[in-house]
Amino acid sequence: MTSATVRRRVVVRGYVQGVFFRDSVRRLAERYGVTGSVANRWDGAVEAVFEGSSEAVERLVEFCREGPRGAHVEEVEVAEEEPVGESGFSVR
Repeated sequence: MTSATVRRRVVVRGYVQGVFFRDSVRRLAERYGVTGSVANRWDGAVEAVFEGSSEAVERLVEFCREGPRGAHVEEVEVAEEEPVGESGFSVR
């Protein structure tokens, strides 16, 4: 049984740029079959959009709460959005 497709926008604040955060998210998204994107923001945060099964998206959100080795996550904002039919996963 597959779960419904969900979409989440995640903003991660802290020491999250320059620590392979985006590449780590991309690799996990591809592994879990999640589409969307991840990008560094001008304010030092990382912003990601995940679209896929609720289980896979939740795994990525949980990863964002910790980040890769070297990251120091201080705050994570998660917003629900309506799925739009993303294809692929991009790093910006």
